[in-house]
Amino acid sequence: MSIDPPRLEALYPVLTELPAQLREGVAASAQAITVPAGATLFDERQPCQGFPFVLSGAIRVAKVAANGRELPLYRVTPGETCIITSSCLLGNAPYNARGTTESETVLVLLPQGLFTELLAQTPFRNFIFHLFAERMADLMRLVEEVAFRKLDQRLAALLLGRGRIVHATHQQLADELGSVREMVSRLLKGFSEQGLVGLGREQIEIRDAAGLRRMAEAV
Repeated sequence: MSIDPPRLEALYPVLTELPAQLREGVAASAQAITVPAGATLFDERQPCQGFPFVLSGAIRVAKVAANGRELPLYRVTPGETCIITSSCLLGNAPYNARGTTESETVLVLLPQGLFTELLAQTPFRNFIFHLFAERMADLMRLVEEVAFRKLDQRLAALLLGRGRIVHATHQQLADELGSVREMVSRLLKGFSEQGLVGLGREQIEIRDAAGLRRMAEAV
């Protein structure tokens, strides 16, 4: 389906800084694609099909192990873009992660040739490099979390960031943490026995936020 260029430019104002000819090229290519929730947009070793602008919804990008375990890397929401896609286009290389829609997602996919033309423009190039810097900082924090913090600390911090009632399965929490369901279930049972949380069907009630915070911040 086609879209109004103003909608795309409202989310990605950097496009308004491009020369008129390139803006017209983007508008001509701006065909919106609607993807249902839970769909795999790209996977490891697949070739890159183009550069995405997200209009609505969200994409979850994760590294997937041979045994099926996932380590979430980052999310792509409207106004952002996927740096792994950018790196694949820049290096003419296949994907090395998986991208899955978290909800129904509408996006615009620009062809590689047009992406290359846009990169020659300083504003767009700065936009991409700025996102690279932000994502690199996020990934460094993730490496630090995985390497230097225990799983119980990371789980406590994750729960605290979700509000008083956490609507999630043990498997979903394990996926977020790059762990396995059995480990998360064991830790949650321990949290429950300590009075930190209450466990229900696909939900967790925070009963002692201060106690969880002490656990999350323990040195």
